[in-house]
Amino acid sequence: MIQAILVFNNHGRPRISKFYTYFNEDQQQQIIKETFQLVSKREDTVCNFLEYPGTFHEISADCKLIYRHYATLYFVFCVDSSESELGILDLIQVFVETLDKCFENVCELDLIFHADSVHYILNELVMGGMVLQTNMNEILARIEDQNKLQKAEAGISTTSASRAVSAMKSINLPQIKDKVLDFPDKFRDFKF
Repeated sequence: MIQAILVFNNHGRPRISKFYTYFNEDQQQQIIKETFQLVSKREDTVCNFLEYPGTFHEISADCKLIYRHYATLYFVFCVDSSESELGILDLIQVFVETLDKCFENVCELDLIFHADSVHYILNELVMGGMVLQTNMNEILARIEDQNKLQKAEAGISTTSASRAVSAMKSINLPQIKDKVLDFPDKFRDFKF
């Protein structure tokens, strides 16, 4: 089972953190800090798997970190022994390629400013710590369906707003002004 998915930059600032095992906020921050310290110190020539000796280890004795480093971002999956290391590496690759296709050369700012879309993509890949889909074409099709739905909903709200504006323009304001009573003198000088 996947216990957590973490994405952080070269300076250790988390950009995505999704925990599938419950940890309180302090524990989550400690896990992110320890994970960054472990992963960032490793050379590029060593393998991308390591045992996690920190906070996860106190709760789950068989936790492993599987990670990939792309440009300025670390993609780290914290998993138990039931997951295949090579399978998770492939899953990370699918995740990054999907992000790259959605955002055209994905970068750190895309993860910051489009966090809802990134989490939607992540939820298409993994739900509840279990891998749902690894076919990038299927994931991209679901994302396209979601984008169409959002555009359709935006069109409905835009249409309603334009109808309201045209209705206000058709109101004859001089007729309404004649019907409004004059305020007493004491309210004319009232300031808000």
